[in-house]
Amino acid sequence: MQDLKTHITEYAGQCGFDLVRITGANAFAEERDAALARIQAGQMDGLPWFTESRVRRGADPEALLPGARSIICLGLSYLGPGSEEPPEPGRGKIARYARVKDYHRVMKRRMKAFVRGLEEHLGETVAARWYVDDGPMLDRAAAARSGLGWFGKSTNILTPSHGSWVLLGQVITDLELMPDAPSKKTCGACVRCIDDCPTGAIVAPYVVDNARCISYQTIENRGVIPVEMRPLIGDWIFGCDICQDVCPVNRRSKLPQLPIPPADAVGAAGEVDLEEILSLTEEEFRNRFQGTSVMRAKRVGLQKNACVALGNAGNRSAAPALERAMETGEPMVRGHAAWALGKIAGPKAKAVLDQSLTTEDDPYVRGEIEAALREFVL
Repeated sequence: MQDLKTHITEYAGQCGFDLVRITGANAFAEERDAALARIQAGQMDGLPWFTESRVRRGADPEALLPGARSIICLGLSYLGPGSEEPPEPGRGKIARYARVKDYHRVMKRRMKAFVRGLEEHLGETVAARWYVDDGPMLDRAAAARSGLGWFGKSTNILTPSHGSWVLLGQVITDLELMPDAPSKKTCGACVRCIDDCPTGAIVAPYVVDNARCISYQTIENRGVIPVEMRPLIGDWIFGCDICQDVCPVNRRSKLPQLPIPPADAVGAAGEVDLEEILSLTEEEFRNRFQGTSVMRAKRVGLQKNACVALGNAGNRSAAPALERAMETGEPMVRGHAAWALGKIAGPKAKAVLDQSLTTEDDPYVRGEIEAALREFVL
């Protein structure tokens, strides 16, 4: 058994994974109950797919793979060189994990190769199912119990070697493997992630209110971004890394041994031109971001976020780009562009809003224009 486990550890590294640990296939009862409590408390509102039935299924490896005996937990770092400097005016930020090509595809290809390699080594078929974060598996619960990392107060899994910049995967298998012990590390008294979250999304240690998270608002929210949230989002237009950037554990994070190919459309610094984003057609958006996680936000969502970031930047030179958005964008984009014009102020912005009010017939957009004009200060 130990020889097989040693082979698994070494072979996982050969397949491009930075971390590997093993845990048993018994149910995750405590984590299941915690997730159900979050749903019932409304802290997962806005994620219709995160249901009680999904949680119950994902907490029971036997339900995912009958005869399951072990879970091989894999970690793949997505950390890149990045940039420590704030973006230039007129540019928006994209979270680190989206600066590489869609990790779901990369992880699943490597996990499939990993399982096939195990079968070749054993000379027999291995019953296995593998998951990334788009499946029901409680991935962080498995990672914590295996000792791959520990729960940070931000709810991210923290690893000693690669920090929280780690993508998690699980291979549920019928192989009987010796489980690893959970990590004894903790965050101690540190609350940097809680104190530095601009929206107060981490409402208590290990508890995130999904609706207040910048990542939710800029990726999953298909509707209107609440007005009170918009100034707090800053220049983030896809995801957010603040709780990870301030985490002391991440100061010593290693780079991946086999990096995921970069997403050229985003760049290593994760900065994009906001006015250019506003001008993209559907075809241009797909051509540029196909194969990246940014597709999750969809074009309208990304343009909506770009409007908010331009409003927060307060640069009056953005008024013409926002005017074009008011003329040609979808209602969701027009509404957020109106808010941005109110924030950047100036005669040009007010003229655009006044003109738009005479032609706009969408009730939501008219409401945004009227609200912007009410608070307008030249």
